Amino acid sequence: MNKNAKKLPPKKKGLVDPKQITTYKVYVETTLLEFLLYKMPNSSRNSVKNLLSHHQVAVGGVPVSQFDYKLYPEDEVIVSKRTIHKRAKQDLPIIYEDEDIIALNKPSGLLSIASDREKGKTAYRLVSDYVAKNDPRKRIFVVHRLDEDTSGVLIFAKNHETREALQNNWQEVVTKRYYYAIVEGEVEPKEATLIDYLDENDLHLVYVTKNKTKGKRSVTSYKVIQKKDGMSLLDVALSSGRKNQIRVQLGHRGHHVIGDDKYGEPINPLGRLGLHAYELAFTNPLNGKAYDLRTPMPEEFKALVFGDKKTAKPVKVEKKITPTRDTRSATKIKKGLQKRARFGATKKKGGKR
Repeated sequence: MNKNAKKLPPKKKGLVDPKQITTYKVYVETTLLEFLLYKMPNSSRNSVKNLLSHHQVAVGGVPVSQFDYKLYPEDEVIVSKRTIHKRAKQDLPIIYEDEDIIALNKPSGLLSIASDREKGKTAYRLVSDYVAKNDPRKRIFVVHRLDEDTSGVLIFAKNHETREALQNNWQEVVTKRYYYAIVEGEVEPKEATLIDYLDENDLHLVYVTKNKTKGKRSVTSYKVIQKKDGMSLLDVALSSGRKNQIRVQLGHRGHHVIGDDKYGEPINPLGRLGLHAYELAFTNPLNGKAYDLRTPMPEEFKALVFGDKKTAKPVKVEKKITPTRDTRSATKIKKGLQKRARFGATKKKGGKR
């Protein structure tokens, strides 16, 4: 067990007083009013409707007043003793949108979804407000997450069916997960694949373990792009999707991501974590549509590693690392699409009779 296994997690600045809210988990598909009546049996229908009309109910941190709002398993409903105020509008860095997904370039310092204490200031809340501006009944669904201090490509589904298809097959449908990472030290060798087994302690901190039975296999590949002032800029590819795997595997070798006070005590010249998810490629199992979503390297990364912000040139990595993938998983998805196509054709033909 390394030192990160015993380290205390950083204190949270949360904005929500747990004493002022009650949180309920959703396990079956239902509507908001019926769910609240079931969870609050001593409350009348009118009193529950008053909670909704006074904006004291939120789903995933987003205030909801529609009594027939659709709920799905994994939703989190919050009932507050006080009004949940609307957030001030701000620019949303959307990079792609269609009928099934919406993707944004998440800023560093923004939570992907609500935490135990922070319920409102999240990427989920911002995107929810965006899609609901024309129709309050429209909503989004969480597919994956990025750490609060990691910036980059983050996607949400715009319907429950897409969320389920992507989440249930995430490791199989994702073909590329690339990150820019700035770490302490001059990394050697210049290109390598790191294979470790990761476990998580009671404080929710991940660490490298030699116990292959207890730990989960984690594969991270990297290539050094640039070295400067005792730091290295890396092009990183993930072949597995373990929690904090880049930060833990590189930190385990003495190359902590800059600004990462969760797993080490590295320098923090940017005032943020030196990690950016710049490319995510995947296929939607429902229709076979392929996505390749990208964001540029943050300007502060370029300024730090390549020099002055105004003179820094865009970085083009000629040789990318290709994550290893299980070809059996790809075959499974392909057969599933073929089966869906045959089923759809049969259903359509039967409908004409």
